[in-house]
Amino acid sequence: MHETIERMMEVVAKGDDTKIAGLLAEDVRFLPPTYWATWTGRAPVAAVLGHVGKVFSDFRYRRVMGEGKDWALEFQCRIGDLDAVGVDLITLNDAGLIETFEVAMRPLKSVTALREAMNARVQTDPRFLEYRKALS
Repeated sequence: MHETIERMMEVVAKGDDTKIAGLLAEDVRFLPPTYWATWTGRAPVAAVLGHVGKVFSDFRYRRVMGEGKDWALEFQCRIGDLDAVGVDLITLNDAGLIETFEVAMRPLKSVTALREAMNARVQTDPRFLEYRKALS
């Protein structure tokens, strides 16, 4: 397994955006499961993933598939009292950093709960005022 993928599996669930940032390319793209938009850039993507790590509980990766630059990591977690499963689709750049991070999840009620929890968290994080301007 690629060392970036191994390290990502260790740090993402902990929600420490400073450790997550070191795994991301400067121009990383994050495609969340909660709405049709793309977050771009190391700082905003690390911040989003840091918050996700705090919203999820009982997070664990169940299967890892891939090689080279392309990886799929199946996970399970809880969001409040709801169960969820999903897949992180990761593409690494030539330097071995994450350049694309896309998440697919189910069921819908869990994705909705994730969106609500994330909206509540980011509204209290002043960094997101700037990040949202850049997203628009």
